[in-house]
Parts: sequence; C-alpha cells; structure tokens
Amino acid sequence: MFFHLKKISRLSIFLTVFLALSGTTSFPSFAQQDPSSKGVIKVLTFNIKHGETMKKDFDLDLIANVIIKYSPDLVALQEVDFRTNRVGQIDLVLELACRTGMIPLFGSAMDFDGGAYGEGILSRHPFKSSKVYPLEASPRNEPRAALMVEIEWLDGYSIFFIATHLDHTRDPADRITQAIQVNSILQDISQPAILAGDLNATPESVPIDILLDKWTPTWGVIPDPTFPSDVPEQKIDYIMVHPASRWQVVDRHVVDERVASDHRPYMVTLELMPEK
Repeated sequence: MFFHLKKISRLSIFLTVFLALSGTTSFPSFAQQDPSSKGVIKVLTFNIKHGETMKKDFDLDLIANVIIKYSPDLVALQEVDFRTNRVGQIDLVLELACRTGMIPLFGSAMDFDGGAYGEGILSRHPFKSSKVYPLEASPRNEPRAALMVEIEWLDGYSIFFIATHLDHTRDPADRITQAIQVNSILQDISQPAILAGDLNATPESVPIDILLDKWTPTWGVIPDPTFPSDVPEQKIDYIMVHPASRWQVVDRHVVDERVASDHRPYMVTLELMPEK
C-alpha cells in the first residue's frame, strides 16, 4: 500500500512512499569493479518535460521503459508535474513509480495549472528524511527548488541525494545565485552526497564553476552533450559527488534516447570508497 503526504504552501513537498513488509578534482580512469558490488550505486538524471515526447504526445510508458532498461538505483527527474490540468491531474512521479517499481518523491518549486511543478526522485532504497530547498529567482522567472533525500543504503549506512533544476533563461544571474545556494546545502549534510539535475549551463560556465568549488565532476575531459535529444550539442545535464575522496566512477554515459524527452538522460555508476 502507499500513502500521500501533502504540506500546503507555495513551496511544498508531496511525499508518496510504498510501504513494504520486509578544490575541484577530476576522477582518474574508471574503477574496474563488479557493478553488482554492494558499494556500487547507479544514478540517472532525466528531464522528462512533463511527459511530453519529441513527437509532441504524452507517453509515460516510454519514459518508464527508459528507466527500466537501465535499472538505476536513484533517478533525478526535472520538469515534473503534480496533478496539473495539462497532464490530466496525474501525479507523474507516482505514475512512474508504479511502472518502474521504485519509491517516489515529489518536491514542488511552484504552484502551476491547478497543481504543482518541480522536481522528482525515484529510488530503490527507503528514504530516511527529505527536504525541499527553495532557490531564489528573479520576479519574472520561474521559481526553482532543490529536493534532497537521505536514503538508507549499505546495511544502515546513509547517503544524500539532491535533485535540482536551475534557471533556463539567457541571463545567468539566477543560475549563479542558485548554484551558490545548492553549495550551501552541504552545510546540512554529514554523509557522502550526490547532486543530479538539469543545470541549464555548459561545463565552462560560471554556475558550473561555482558548483565545482564544492562538488566533483563525473563527466570526462570532453563532456558528452545531452541537449537537444535528437542531435545533442550541449551538455547541460549533470551528476556530481561530494566529497571527492569517497566516490569513484565505475561507468558513465549519455543514454541514446531521442524521443522520450527533449533531453537525453545521463547515467553514472558510482562506487562509494572506504572512509580514510
């Protein structure tokens, strides 16, 4: 069974959980580890454009099948609708959870079209805690948010996962402010952390440079582009980790999916290294 928790506010969090009985550094070459190892976790970030495909139709099954195919442990979802009129009042994160067998969480950045709009997380691990951080936006720009969860992993050991979506407008001012705010979330974190999302900024930009002051990149020397999905030209979808000493990349790739959304998903397999 499942329950739904809703806090009524301009920036609220909607929680749906299935209950069961039971200085910037770059990564070295990929770790040669067995992906089934207990310390390995697969992370996917996916801007789903509120379920609208490149064919301009609404197809959650297509999005879910991409997730199922790659079997991630954690998924950061951006451009997520919660019971808006444009998606027929569907809870998109819950619907994707039902299709993928994962645990869902939705964090609202703003009220929109009879419902809400924001970030989503899907997880194969139970949540220990969750929080929505509002990110500042100029009056004419969309409000943004960062959704953070603490998950139970490795026999009671926990890690933090932050899903976010930075401002998309041409002026980088809001993205710069939001990147600074995302870095400040680390003050609330006492365990290793992963940051994932559509940051609407290229690797050489100021917002990414700000984030890399605290986070370690998972992409290569020549980052693979993620947008637009049909013929990618820019990398704007990211996964980062903190601290650098606790994480090693096992694998990374941009998923060759050209129809499910206007972004290609980006997936990284990570190994949590022993504490020194």
